[in-house]
Amino acid sequence: MTSKRFFIKFLTVAVAFALPLMLAMTAADARVGGGSSFGSRGSRTFSAPSSTTTSPSAQPMQRTITQPGSPSASGFGQGNRGGMFGGMFSRPGLLGGLAAGFLGAGLFGMLFGHGLFGGLSGFGSIFGLILQIALIVIIARLLIGWWQRRNAPAYAGSAPAMAGAQAAERTGFGMGGGANAAPLEIGGADYTAFEHLLGDIQAAWSNEDLAALRGLATPEMVSYFAEDMTANAGRGVVNKVTAVKLLQGDLAEAWREQATDYATVAMRFSLVDQTIDRASGRVVEGSDQPTEVTEVWTFRRDHGGRWMLSAIQQT
Repeated sequence: MTSKRFFIKFLTVAVAFALPLMLAMTAADARVGGGSSFGSRGSRTFSAPSSTTTSPSAQPMQRTITQPGSPSASGFGQGNRGGMFGGMFSRPGLLGGLAAGFLGAGLFGMLFGHGLFGGLSGFGSIFGLILQIALIVIIARLLIGWWQRRNAPAYAGSAPAMAGAQAAERTGFGMGGGANAAPLEIGGADYTAFEHLLGDIQAAWSNEDLAALRGLATPEMVSYFAEDMTANAGRGVVNKVTAVKLLQGDLAEAWREQATDYATVAMRFSLVDQTIDRASGRVVEGSDQPTEVTEVWTFRRDHGGRWMLSAIQQT
């Protein structure tokens, strides 16, 4: 009887924590970035982009090489430690993994009346350990998000030039920047480049063409694309994004850091998003019906060169 009660209690807790994860995975899109927020925005990586008509808010970065407090994200290949919780939030090392496992075991041990460290002996299974680690990762992510929002540096700028606003209207972009509007003027040619990058990046992603992506996005972004492609290949699927059409866009902010220009724009666009089985060609996720997506994309250009994608944030 005791074993039966233990199993029912275990199953209840497991479902309670697993259900949000299942719902999140079901709601996640398969398009570029999988519906997550990642990349770098220079010194503003941990600052919320200015509110616009298209996107009143944006989620904090979930994957970035930029460390809190660093002046910019111009370097590539640094680890994202992120302070006390950063190791668990990004790619945990041995210490972070052990800490997560022991803390998770302690939490579950208390839930089941085994004491703070009773969880390890109480579960005694790989499945139990995985659930414990998943719990602590969720808690760590919530704490990281709260900490980043609480410590996001404030910034301000001057209102955009009227010429920039007129150029934006001609290219389908509006000027949605609020109090933190941009000190760097963005013209019609820039908005045209942003719209082309939206379509070109989705096409290169669909073709799994990393060579093309290297000419369209920063090395950091290409590394994330490569990781996601590898994950799709492991599942035996490929994500195809077609019929991409920009519906509305607003400039959130634009600024210059030394020789690097940044522009963050909110874009609402339609696309057909399908995940296809590589062997059979059968659609396993998505449909042939267009869906609408709103994301905040940040572009950067070095020394007056071409614009390249450096971050994507969900709204």
